[in-house]
Amino acid sequence: MSRLEIVKTYKIYIGGQFPRTESGRYYSPVNKEGKVLGNICLSSRKDVRNAVVAARKAVGSWSERSAFNRGQILYRIAEMLEGRKAQFVEELQFQGSSKQAAESEVNLAIDRIVYYAGWCDKYQVIVSSVNPVASSHFNFSVAEPMGVVGIIAPENSSLIGLVSLVLPVICGGNTVVVLASEKLPLCAVTFAEVLHSSDVPGGVINILTGSTDEMAPTLSTHMDVNALVYGGSDPLKLKEIQENAVLNVKRVFAYSTDWKKADAQGLHYISDVQEIKTIWHPIENVGGATSNY
Repeated sequence: MSRLEIVKTYKIYIGGQFPRTESGRYYSPVNKEGKVLGNICLSSRKDVRNAVVAARKAVGSWSERSAFNRGQILYRIAEMLEGRKAQFVEELQFQGSSKQAAESEVNLAIDRIVYYAGWCDKYQVIVSSVNPVASSHFNFSVAEPMGVVGIIAPENSSLIGLVSLVLPVICGGNTVVVLASEKLPLCAVTFAEVLHSSDVPGGVINILTGSTDEMAPTLSTHMDVNALVYGGSDPLKLKEIQENAVLNVKRVFAYSTDWKKADAQGLHYISDVQEIKTIWHPIENVGGATSNY
């Protein structure tokens, strides 16, 4: 007798938990051979709002951690992904990649996480500065995280595009709400399982699956989202996001590149989602000596 295969249900990831979508809906994308990839949650606008609430709650504790500790946590993500490499290779192949391409993508994703782990306690030195001024003051420019950043992952990349956009944002102390690829969602949810078993606090990374056309307007108009990162290549969708972002003056960053290339990583992916705070510190001369207060 033939048996009925149980197709895996991939849940969303909000606040360190794996709830089913509030809407109760799901969709079943297929690969090039017509095989169903899985039962994927079709997230609703309410799921987006819940994810933003979780991300906002996590901002304070995450941004206040030492840069060195954030680097340790990012490195732990790489360790956990290394241990589940075979599963990601299998999922990438199931979604249409060759075995060689899948292995290369997973290795690159691990290396890219380690790359940004190394930047955690170093980017401030380059981005910040001590500025010359004519008055009796010290003047410092310091990078600070923006807060909650919405990320719309590339549609044509299941893993490396997601990793390349998420890691530099959290490296700088921000928290994120990610809209995963609608057509290639498997690695996004499995990556959430990696995060859950690592040291990343709940709410720092929230991952939603489903229709980008349905979720993007809610994310881009949300008043508690501070910035948006768009990894797609649709100019009309980008224009809509930019227009929606005007409501609370969100900054919008659009990156359309081959995420497997060497220039798909760099300091600017971190510094773009940082705000520069300038501090004036007075200097007083006391008895011929200089003292600070």
